[in-house]
Amino acid sequence: MNEIYGYVRVSSKDQNEDRQLIALSEFPVPKKNIYMDKLSGKDFNRPQYKRLLNKIEEEDVLVIKSIDRLGRNYSEILDQWRYLTKNRKAYIVVLDMPLLDTRKNHDLMGTLIADIVLQLLSYVAETERDNIRQRQAEGIAAAKKRGVKFGRPVKKIPMDFYRVYNRWKNNKISGREAARLLGVAYNTFIKWATYMENESKGIKK
Repeated sequence: MNEIYGYVRVSSKDQNEDRQLIALSEFPVPKKNIYMDKLSGKDFNRPQYKRLLNKIEEEDVLVIKSIDRLGRNYSEILDQWRYLTKNRKAYIVVLDMPLLDTRKNHDLMGTLIADIVLQLLSYVAETERDNIRQRQAEGIAAAKKRGVKFGRPVKKIPMDFYRVYNRWKNNKISGREAARLLGVAYNTFIKWATYMENESKGIKK
């Protein structure tokens, strides 16, 4: 008897997977056959996905909530789709897109329609991600022109620094002790000390 499997991917450990799990259980996919990775989809080095590929046999069914669960870019999604349907001869059901159900229309026309829809959706998804990145970059560039500062704010050097710095400079205390007295990280103290030394030498950073 052919098995029904489900795959869930969330991009980080903080992202909630409930929506995908509910959709798969309603298909229904047996709970024991649901594999889940809480990792980035930038590549396919995902342990649960690999376990799933080792399980799937000819005419088994793989159910996913949306096509982007297979990957994050156009070529990877297409490669995985072809591997599963052509090499493993398994069926794929994409719940968000009924046209992407390879159990239906096994003839040449049905396969052609599914391939066209898949390629179009994958291309649109990747293009939208590129557009989002471009809009973010343009927004940051525009904000910088307006004088908006990005990154962590520069920690202001406290008045006590000069007294502590002189003790450190005269080898009376260590750098870590100096940082502790100022209540800052060791790297922060060294950064301030380097700045002071450059200033005394007339070096502009």
